[in-house]
Amino acid sequence: MSSKKELSERDICTQFIVPALKTAGWDIATQVREEVSFTDGRIYVKGDKITRGKRKQADFILYYKPNIPIAIIEAKRNKFSIRKGIQQGIEYSNILDIPVVYSSNGDGFYEHDKTLFTGKIERELSLESFPTPDELWQRYKKYKGIDTPDKEKIISKDYYFDGSGKEPRYYQQIAINRTVDAIAKGQNRILLVMATGTGKTYTAFQIIYRLWKSGTKKRILFLADRNALIYQTKRGDFRHFKDKMTVIRKKSIDKSYEIYLALYQGLTNYNEDTDAYREFSPDFFDLIVIDEAHRGSASEDSAWREILDYFSSATQIGLTATPKETDKVSNIEYFGEPIYTYSLKQGIEDGFLAPYKVIKVGLNVDLEGWRPEDGKTDIFGKKIEDRVYNRKDYDKNLVIEERTNIVAKKITQYLKKHNRFDKTIVFCTDINHAERMRTALANENSDLMAQNSKYVMQITGDNEVGKRELENFTTPEEIYPVIATTSKLMTTGVDAQTCKLIVLDSNINSMTEFKQIIGRGTRINEDYGKTFFTIMDFRNATDLFADPDFDGDPVRVKEVGDDDDFDEPESEDDEVIIDEDGKEVEFFEDDIPEIRGAGEIEDSKPSKKVFVNGVDVTILNERVQRLDEDGKLITGSLKDYTKAKVYQEFSSLDEFLNKWNSSEKKQAIIDEFEANGIIYENFKDEIGKEMDIFDLILHCAYDRPPLSRKERADNVKKRDYFTKYGEKTRKVLEILLDKYADEGIENVESLNILQVQPFNQIGSPFEIIKLFGGKQQYISAVRELEEELYKVA
Repeated sequence: MSSKKELSERDICTQFIVPALKTAGWDIATQVREEVSFTDGRIYVKGDKITRGKRKQADFILYYKPNIPIAIIEAKRNKFSIRKGIQQGIEYSNILDIPVVYSSNGDGFYEHDKTLFTGKIERELSLESFPTPDELWQRYKKYKGIDTPDKEKIISKDYYFDGSGKEPRYYQQIAINRTVDAIAKGQNRILLVMATGTGKTYTAFQIIYRLWKSGTKKRILFLADRNALIYQTKRGDFRHFKDKMTVIRKKSIDKSYEIYLALYQGLTNYNEDTDAYREFSPDFFDLIVIDEAHRGSASEDSAWREILDYFSSATQIGLTATPKETDKVSNIEYFGEPIYTYSLKQGIEDGFLAPYKVIKVGLNVDLEGWRPEDGKTDIFGKKIEDRVYNRKDYDKNLVIEERTNIVAKKITQYLKKHNRFDKTIVFCTDINHAERMRTALANENSDLMAQNSKYVMQITGDNEVGKRELENFTTPEEIYPVIATTSKLMTTGVDAQTCKLIVLDSNINSMTEFKQIIGRGTRINEDYGKTFFTIMDFRNATDLFADPDFDGDPVRVKEVGDDDDFDEPESEDDEVIIDEDGKEVEFFEDDIPEIRGAGEIEDSKPSKKVFVNGVDVTILNERVQRLDEDGKLITGSLKDYTKAKVYQEFSSLDEFLNKWNSSEKKQAIIDEFEANGIIYENFKDEIGKEMDIFDLILHCAYDRPPLSRKERADNVKKRDYFTKYGEKTRKVLEILLDKYADEGIENVESLNILQVQPFNQIGSPFEIIKLFGGKQQYISAVRELEEELYKVA
């Protein structure tokens, strides 16, 4: 029988930790989960393929109820001390919002208790003295400030489980629990900040369900500003409310339901005598959930805020990916600091959101400006004002037809190189620009337009035909439309799960709008091959990625008092305006809406556009940027980035060579490099040789001339290396060299390679290994072959 020191980590869990939990009264089937993966593993893009990093996995999570984790246990082998896993456990507990942590090597437990229930932050326990479920529940309640039976009743209500196996992800669980905890303690204004694509609506459903089922909140209103959001919500996560739920349509009021879904503009028509929400008494609703709360509810003078003020006695929860914090409007001022924030960066790191790369395209007229030659006229024969026009003018004041055409051509070239049926959203300056861009893209893709006229569609607020195609565009099963040109309509609330290309040809100076636009691509749908996306930027809008506010905490720019005046907002930061029928209003040249509180421009009239052609427009430069492991765009060359990363890991070429040559499996080093963003597939175009990552490192970090895999294989064949082997074993090694030249070292290291042609002409894998004298002798021969391959002069 092996000693305890020789047992594996899993054996320690099975033979010592699980029995200790049973003795303490834990129900192993319902209260204990083992090997719990709580992230999906970051996605790394390898050319047009992806690989995932390691998932974060806790050895044990203990639950008082299925929705309430109260302790975490990290197990280690007995050869380590009892404290070995405590720091890892604390790190996971901070992520998972769990108050008590244990480390164990099978001899006992080492406890880290954030509740200070025993007066000590850390102590050692025997296997027999592990706390009972009730003991840890009492600590959890102290940690959360749950000090009355009524509060306990609210927070302990179960989630909705539909039998499908779907349950909240860890960050959704935290958002739900913190919100319910806060409401149980009497907090009436709550803000949840969750990146686009992380399931805000599902989180809202679970919050509402628990509060509704516990009897804490009996009549609930869910507010949104787009019909698409309302019906998407009703058919999706909220469908479980069944006949208890209704949608308020055309101000038709039926007070017999418990769950109400409504558009802001379905409750008000900006006339206080007939506003539909006044059909309800001010205390009718117990709970109001405001989707996309960065929009109208952030502004004090908006008609939408009047609804919230009217139902001021209700608990109100704001949901947003982009809390709006400027010197004019503030979510935080109304709702308070976010009770929980789950950022885009964290979502990408956890593998729940898609990473992206950026292609920045610089056009000559954008980078250098354009000045009309003397006497230059527009397409109507009118002389053009003599001044230098730049990126801010294009498609807003001045339309250069050649510029539109070259943008359409570049988009089409990209899609032809990758996949012409990748869903694509092109964000334009306004409706007119979106209309012209549709035409240019249709002409560039005339072959596919002839097959189906919906290949390119204009989807804007004024275009009824296009708006009817919005659902088809966002439905993964539907092929058409493939390319959507838009201005504001698709910036928010559009669940484009399979969008792989986002094109920015609009001047975006609003961080809120920028975040919302990027959010159109962050959703993952692996069933349809959507694991990452590309941003093609013609306007330098992606410079906003470098802004600290891009993924940071919202900051109140200006504290405003009762008597303070507001400056007029810049036009680039305008909100989309929704009329009372739920339609988006976008600005025409002579049509400026004047809807009280609904928008932020009322008086300023846009200038007439000047249309010009015959301008020489060319691409001056193009740069590809990729995300590194810290979530920042790599702005230098891939070669410089690789060099910096290698120097962080290895102090010299000899140190790198020693690690490479001493590694039993080169795949382990390759995986390590990939985890740091050094991925060979991304360098193919830049270096132009079929080399492996070994030569990539030598070339980029140590300025060695790159050898292709075939050159390395040929060098081995020229030596006398094979003379010591017999005919058949030499033939096996020669085939391995050819396989290396074609496929790389990863396959050569795997025994599975012996099952493929032409090895079967020599014999079965067993027979081939026997030629070398056995498995260990075969592995030694392969390692010696690798040493010959990677000799460095």
